[in-house]
Order: sequence, then C-alpha cells, then structure tokens
Amino acid sequence: MVVSHAILPPGLRIPKVASTLMWMRKPFALMETCAKRFGEPYTMSLVGLPNIVMTYRPETVKQIFADDGETYAAGKFNQSLSALLGDKSVLMLDGAEHLRHRRLLLPPFHGERMQRYGEAMLAATDTAIDGWSPGSVFALHPQMQDVTLRVILRTVFGFEEGPRLDEMRRRMKRILELGSWPPLLIPWMRVDLGPRSPWGRFRRAVEEGDEYLFQEIEGRRRTGARGTDVLSLLLDARDEEGKPMSDAELRDELTTLLVAGHETTATALAWAVRWTLATPGLVYELKTEIADARRADGTPRLTATRAAELPLVDAICREALRLNPVVPLVGRILERPVRVAGYDLPAGTPVACSIYLAQRRPEVYPEPERFDPSRFQGKKLSPTEFFPFGGGVRRCIGMAFALYEMRIVLARIFERVQLTLASPRPIREERRSITLMPSEGLLVKVAA
Repeated sequence: MVVSHAILPPGLRIPKVASTLMWMRKPFALMETCAKRFGEPYTMSLVGLPNIVMTYRPETVKQIFADDGETYAAGKFNQSLSALLGDKSVLMLDGAEHLRHRRLLLPPFHGERMQRYGEAMLAATDTAIDGWSPGSVFALHPQMQDVTLRVILRTVFGFEEGPRLDEMRRRMKRILELGSWPPLLIPWMRVDLGPRSPWGRFRRAVEEGDEYLFQEIEGRRRTGARGTDVLSLLLDARDEEGKPMSDAELRDELTTLLVAGHETTATALAWAVRWTLATPGLVYELKTEIADARRADGTPRLTATRAAELPLVDAICREALRLNPVVPLVGRILERPVRVAGYDLPAGTPVACSIYLAQRRPEVYPEPERFDPSRFQGKKLSPTEFFPFGGGVRRCIGMAFALYEMRIVLARIFERVQLTLASPRPIREERRSITLMPSEGLLVKVAA
C-alpha cells in the first residue's frame, strides 16, 4: 500500500487533466520537458492512475531490470491491457505464474523454428507490394498492418490463405481498430454503456474474436491436427509438472502474440521506411547492399535467410526503434519499499523506465536526433541504453521474431519498389492506443 505522505520526485505542477492530454497527444515532448526541467527521476501524474515515477539513466534501468520480479512487478503495471489480452496473458502475470508461461512460450520463438516463418513473411510482403500501382500515393502504416497480421495468422495460427484466414483477419482488425482509440486508455472511459458506446463496441468485438479463437483451439484439440505454427507447439507444450495450457490460457497468450506481434511491428516498419526515405543516400546504399547479396546468391530475388542477414537492413531497423520506440516506456509496481534514483519509495508505487529518454541520451548517442544506422553496425549497445523490447526477465519474448520480420519486410520493399515521401507536412508521432505511429499513416508515393 502506498504511504500517503511519501515524498515523490518533482513533477509538473499542472492539473492531472492537462498532463493526461499532453501524454495522449505528445508523450515524447512531455517526457523531454520533464527531463530537462527535473532530470531523473521525475513524477508524472495522469487521470485515474497513481503518480508514476519516471527513470531513464542506465544505472537506474539496470537496477530495475536486474530484479527477478520479486520487488518490481510488471504484471500489475500492465493491468490496463487486461480487457483485451486477458488476465492469463504473460504480460499480466508476475512471479511463478509468469515464469511458467514464459517457459512454455519460449520454444516456438527459438531461432531455428522462427526461421521457418521467413517464407510466409516474404509472401505477405509480396502480396502487399503487388497491389501498389506505379504513381500511386497511399498510407504505408495500414499496408504494414496488413502484412504483419497476415504473418501472425499464418505463423501463430497456421491459417493458409482462404476463408478461415479472411474471417479471422476481419475480426482481429475490428478489435484492433476499435481498441486503438486513445481515450480508451483512460480508466473511466472503460464503461459499457451499450453496443453503441466506444467501450461497448470494443467489448463486443473482443467477444466475437474470442468465439472464433476458442473454436479454433477446440477444433485442434478434437482432431489432433498439428503443424509448425505456434498454436500447434503450444497445444503440445507441458510445464514442469506435465500440465498443458488451458483453453483460457491459450486464448490470452494467442491474443497477446497477435496484438504485440502485429501492431507494434507494423508501426516499427513504418518508422524504418520513414527514416530511410528521409536520409540522403541511404536508399541507394540499401539497394546496393540488396543487389550485391542477390548477385552473390545468383537468385532473381532475395531469400528470407539472406534478407535477414543484411547488416545495413538490421542497423536501419534498430536505429528506427531507437529514435522512435513504438511504446515510450516500460513499467513496474513496487512490491516492497525500495530506494530508486535517490528516493525512498513505498510499496505500491508505479516506477517506469522511459525507453524514449534512455535512447536519446547524448552521452551514448551523439546528435541523438539524427538518424544514423552506423550506430548499430559492428557494435553492441548495453541493454540499459537500448531496450525497445523492455529488459530483464520481462524482455519481450517475440523480440527476435519481430526483428527477423522487420529485416525481411524492409529488404523486400526496397528490393522491389522505389518509394518517396508524399506529404509536404512534417511527420510527427500520432498515438494509436499504446503505440506511436507516423502521422497520416506515413504517406508514400510509388515511382511511376
């Protein structure tokens, strides 16, 4: 329980409504303002939530990430996502249950198994590109969403092209679209006032999606049908006591993989394309790397394996994740009193590590506002200085999968088409639920 008279770090002395609006509209600018004024740590106040203590320096991040979950509880911090992901998702759990779920989920994302999914990633990208006519102008982010959703439905659920995949895609897109409305992040907006209310529409879409998910799980159990997809592996997974995952656990973990592996990767890809197109000479350098690799292999197009090995492609993906992390922070709830960044904080205090601020420290990244993939070429940065997927025992299970997919999709796009930025307006961050995408969905033009 939080002690009411606890002394928290300084923060902006403005009404919670004002800071909440700033957080919803311009979270990066709010973080920068607070960091410049107060340094680390500072306190952020949001409507409907306890005050959050924000950190970002490597020594503090290391202290938080080094914990095994006994002192810093991530599941409790993530509870606002439980309406979609469920309370049995690995993101919602702490302690022994979190460890159990994590161990069951890790094998499908082992390197060798993951690489089997490369061809599905290429196929989904080619399907999207085939619809881009010369001279057309379109928003790239929705296209990347379609690519990553197709990949997830094929690799996680094992759906082949056809009616089942189309129906699942329809239901999932509706859930994600309704759930992306930023005001639903505010606790008191989550009230079901009927099928026409924002939360009511969202809850009914989730129920419709759950119906299809449970049908798929039940059908697989009944027939014993298995493949190389993640669902097949999870159906056969057993914990240390020999127990399988329940239907409810499978539902929550599959939904988590779908949401986390779809929306976030699509957004990261949009940012990677945005910065590649805006950096002089980078498109030429990238196309040269792709052409050299293809010539060395003697193939008309890149293979998935080769695309994933290209060093410049990898560096572009990582630098985009540094400059524009898809989510701005990762958080924990203190399970016991602890000293954090010079402050004695009571149990129950929310503590967050700002991914955005940590990855823009000039001591680590000279000229931090500049997009420079060379920061990641032949170098390995500390996990307390670069952590777009979180860290410690809570680091994202799908990190390798997401980076693998980003490299393949990005390489294929620049192998096959010539794009340019199409909007004269400045590109800014635009909130889509917990993620931050490029404004206008990143308008691009295909060369005629």
